[in-house]
Amino acid sequence: MIGTVLVTGGAGYIGSHACAALMEAGYQVVVLDNLCNSSLVSLERVGEICATSPIFVQGDVRDRDCLDKIFHAHTITAVLHFAGLKAVGESVDFPLEYYDNNVVSSLVLLAAMQQAGVTNIVFSSSATVYGDPPSVPIREDFGLCPTSPYGRSKLMVEDILADWHVANPNWSVCRLRYFNPVGAHPSGLIGEDPQGFPNNLMPFVAQVAVGEREKLFVFGDDYATADGTGVRDYIHVMDLVEGHVVALEYICRQPGLHTINLGTGNGVSVLDMVKAFEHASGQSVPYEIVKRRPGDIAACWADPRLAETLLQWTASRSLAEMCEDAWRWQQGNPRGYA
Repeated sequence: MIGTVLVTGGAGYIGSHACAALMEAGYQVVVLDNLCNSSLVSLERVGEICATSPIFVQGDVRDRDCLDKIFHAHTITAVLHFAGLKAVGESVDFPLEYYDNNVVSSLVLLAAMQQAGVTNIVFSSSATVYGDPPSVPIREDFGLCPTSPYGRSKLMVEDILADWHVANPNWSVCRLRYFNPVGAHPSGLIGEDPQGFPNNLMPFVAQVAVGEREKLFVFGDDYATADGTGVRDYIHVMDLVEGHVVALEYICRQPGLHTINLGTGNGVSVLDMVKAFEHASGQSVPYEIVKRRPGDIAACWADPRLAETLLQWTASRSLAEMCEDAWRWQQGNPRGYA
């Protein structure tokens, strides 16, 4: 399927990389982003990578008039829905903002799509919907019990999409539950640029390595893991967005409701990541152990076999490549897009 894709939250970390992947695959891209935690510079850089920039509309997904204008002005064939707030710890302090941004926006988007006759959507969900799993690796049929408002907001949208598909079986819906995106585009032009204090491990490590921060805070070393620190499934952002492109093409061939993990199937601890980044960058990453964050769990990694079976997709980039690409981005952009 080649056509025009609306990418909500397309100026953000994952969204901007998805725009590059879509455009390199031949798609036209329209981005809707309110820039509350992203930068327009990311899309200018996508233009450098792809020799042409996506169409950009500054606006909020909760603004129905804005959505209606986009669907009227462009022949949209599918939507990739990334827009939303994404920090687990922050969601504990500001739950209403998370439900408003993540859930209400999805309701408004679905209504606008329905009116416009657009029936293909890939939703950016999260492995946080599984909560603290009874075992690993995590399959798509595991129980769902998120431990934070962020995770619950993602599960609410998943449930809304399931109910919506029952009522509208002609729709093609894919709920992609992905694990921990890291790294950057190999060009070094786009990457992760957290606003303020980093909530995710990789940008925190990278900022320490480049000298922007004095030390890394490791949130807990008393988990039931090999070295006591949290274990996660880190996936290169380019593998992740390539998974979105093949998922979009899959649902256009196979209408239905699809739920798929995107991960590597490998667990990496915080201290393992620190060592890998030190090796890739040649820099020391000093750290301090501090108390656990609310909402965090001990270990979480994917069983990625369903994605391999349905999408013929597997994550191919190594932990070393994740660190090397993140370091290239951080060195070239020590203060992000600022």
